Amino acid sequence: MPAGDVARIDHLLAEARAAIQPRAAAGDLVRLLAAGALVVDTRPSEQRRRDGELPGALVIDRNVLEWRLDPTSEFRIAEVTDARRVVVVVCNEGYSSSLAAATLRTIGLRNATDLDGGYQAWLAWSTEC
Repeated sequence: MPAGDVARIDHLLAEARAAIQPRAAAGDLVRLLAAGALVVDTRPSEQRRRDGELPGALVIDRNVLEWRLDPTSEFRIAEVTDARRVVVVVCNEGYSSSLAAATLRTIGLRNATDLDGGYQAWLAWSTEC
């Protein structure tokens, strides 16, 4: 790639992040959970075993996320019946979760966002507290 060019995925990621503002910070998760937000951990089982579970999060595999969270889907989970519910998607470092949250907004979950920096940001924050 010539110097100065940006990969298409980087453009897509920037667009996704612009669409899901504000993104949640690690220190926001406890407050968001207490306010009724649904925090969804999409990390693969290997990462969860290696790094630990995210307290209060519901685990949903990334490959079925949209079907489980779409309030109009016959495959939705019981926790998502209102398209206005705040949903915070968490991946390992905050990349795939940004793309996923933007897609959730596209299908109608207008308060979907992600965790800036992902689980690793939360882990660093939690060890500082």
